[in-house]
This record gives sequence, C-alpha cells and structure tokens, in this order.
Amino acid sequence: MAGQEKPSVDSTTPKLKGFDDYDVRLGDVMRGERATLGKSLLDVQRDLKIKAAYIAAIENSDPTAFDTQGFVAGYVRSYARYLGMDPEWTFEVFCNESGFSTAHGMSKDASSQTQAARKDATARRTAAADDPFVNPTAPFLPKTSSALAEIEPKAVASIAVLAALVGGIGYGAWAVLEEIQKVRMTPVAQTPGVTATIDPLQPRTGLVEDATDVAISQTETEEALDRLYRPKALDLPVLVARDGPISAVDPDSVGALAGLVPAAPVLDTSPSEQLPPEMRASQARIAGVTGAIPAAGAAGVQVLADVPPEVILFAVRPAWVRVQASDGTVLFEKILDAGERYTVPQSEVPPQLRAGNSGSVYLEVAGNPYGPVGSSASVAKNVVLGVDAVREVYRIADVASDPALEQYVAEAAAAAESRTLSSD
Repeated sequence: MAGQEKPSVDSTTPKLKGFDDYDVRLGDVMRGERATLGKSLLDVQRDLKIKAAYIAAIENSDPTAFDTQGFVAGYVRSYARYLGMDPEWTFEVFCNESGFSTAHGMSKDASSQTQAARKDATARRTAAADDPFVNPTAPFLPKTSSALAEIEPKAVASIAVLAALVGGIGYGAWAVLEEIQKVRMTPVAQTPGVTATIDPLQPRTGLVEDATDVAISQTETEEALDRLYRPKALDLPVLVARDGPISAVDPDSVGALAGLVPAAPVLDTSPSEQLPPEMRASQARIAGVTGAIPAAGAAGVQVLADVPPEVILFAVRPAWVRVQASDGTVLFEKILDAGERYTVPQSEVPPQLRAGNSGSVYLEVAGNPYGPVGSSASVAKNVVLGVDAVREVYRIADVASDPALEQYVAEAAAAAESRTLSSD
C-alpha cells in the first residue's frame, strides 16, 4: 500500500459550489424588498407615478427600456427610497450591472433614443420575451386589442339583415298610406242628371285686391245665400176659397160660350144707401154677373212658402258698417253714405252687425224703420240682423226726432210713388 501512488488532481476541474454560494444581483434584492412590502408593479406605479415597465427595467438592470436616458438615475434612486434601500449604493450597483453611465445633460446620449437605438432595444426585448423577469414590457399587464377585433362578422350581417327588414316594412307602410290617400278622378261620358239640374254655386277664391273685387265678391255671396234660402215649394198647394158660388161666373166672358151672347149693359153697381137691403143684394148679384166683382179664383193658388220680410240696413249719415256671418265670413263691409241701403241676405243663422257712428244707422223691416242701432257716434257690436231679433230689441223709429231720418223717409216715399206712377 505504501508503494501505491496518489491519483493526480487536475487543477482545472471546476470547484463545486454550495447551496448558498451564488451571486445576488440588484434585481433579486429589489424584488425581495418589494415582496416584503406586499407591493406589485402596478402598486408601485400607482404610488410613484412611474410606469411599471420602467420599474421592471430597473429590477432587470436594463436601461434601454427608458425613452430618455437622463431620467434613469432619478427613477432608480426614487425606487430605492421607496423600498427603503440606500439610493446611492443602489444606483452604483445598477450602473455596474447594466453598464449605464451618467451622461451630461447637453450631450447626445442624454437625449431621447435614436431610431437605431430603439430598433436594438426592440430586438433585445423580443429576444427576451419568453423570460417574464427579463422582459421589460410588463407581460403581466392585460394586452389591449383594437376596436375592430371585437366586431363579429356574423353580428354585422345580422344587423344588416335587420336594418333591411325594418326599412322594407317602413317603405311598404308608406307606399300603402300614399295609395290610400291618393285621389283619382275618372272622367265620365255624360254629366250626372242630378248635378246638371242644380244651380251651380261658384264662390270666388283668392285674394281681393281692390274695391271692385270686393263688390263682386259680396254680390256673389249675396246671390249664393239668396239661392240657398229662397222660398221652398210647398208639398201641397194652398187653395183659396172662391169669393162666391159658381152661379156668379159670367158664361158670356168665361168658358166656351164667351163672346157668343151680347154683353149686358153696364149698370151702376154702387149700392145706394136709400135702397132697401133686398134690392141692394139683387144689385150686387147683377154686378157680379156683369163682372163688377172679381172673377172666381182671382186670388190664385199658393205653391211657394211664405217669404219672411227682409231686413234692410240704411244710414242717414255716413257710417262704417260690417255684416259678418255666423261662421266669421264678412258679407259686407264699407262706409254707407247718407241714404245708401243694404239688404241683408237671408240665412238660417242671422248675421251680425258691427257699426261705427251707430246713431246714424237704422234697420228697416216690412217698410217700418227701427233703431237707431246705437247712440250718437258710438260703436255698436254684435247686433243680430234677424227679423224677430230686430223687432224684439228695437222700437219703430221716431221720424220726427231725427231730421236726417225724416228726410230719408220722405225721399223714400217719393221714390216709391214715382215707381208706382211709372208702372201704371
């Protein structure tokens, strides 16, 4: 055994390390301190207002993750104070491990990263993307997606079909409504008989621009109302009794034998007061035979209804008047001169009068003047121009109380007398 030789030991054989024989880096210390505080990277970001990606880059000793190199020293010292570590020692270790050196503020290295530096940093981050501790892009943060990525093509197609369906239903309803409201005129070869027998009413339409148009419009309105409210034909005619018996009819003047017998001499038919009653009756019968009394049936047969008396509006001095129908239509409006008259058209509901200088405006019914409608120069309103209303509200005017009214009545009587003489 003494002659045996010891095996030679190769000095190049690596020395084995124990379980606690390893290098402790700055990032391991910082992560341990942060875990002791129970803080995550998001908590540190919220407290220090520093991006979580920068905090991870400090723990990984990667200064390339910072956009501006001039802020690296401040971020490292702030994070060291937050963890309760020595800021200067921490920054020194960070510079040793990462090879970072503080640059002057005016130097090119202190400015933002150039395009080439950004590409290199991106390449390094891409290469270390599999390591969550080396990756400075904070893989623990939820990845954001674009708005278009959340849109489902099937949902878009369903919405398009629904919109087309709703539009089609709406268009169909609109088309049906238009068809219902459409009015079609079908020409006929012959005018209906009932329409042909009716007296057409053609009221004027449009704007009235001058006094002539006003007069024409008012005349047409009055004629239309007169046609509407003219007397109706009676269902049964009213027969008037004869003045005497049929024996009083003279056959020489009426009937087939008229003119064949010489006429009887004309007698004095005026009854004498000195004659006894029997002779006066006989003389009356003779007068009836000879035609001194009216022939039988002279009163005629009434076939139309009785016409109510007209209401005539007249002024004895100039006065403004306006006649308005019950529906608000103005039938007549002007300044009536002295002696000018206006016949109120008949209607189912009597029109109303509004007059200025109402003390000079009177109403005439059946030849009798009523009024005046107001006092002196006042304005009369809502005066009903119906026969019954006029007779109920107003009294027959005292002609002697108003000289102008007395002159108007005298002139009207003279005009009536002249018309009677001319007709004779």
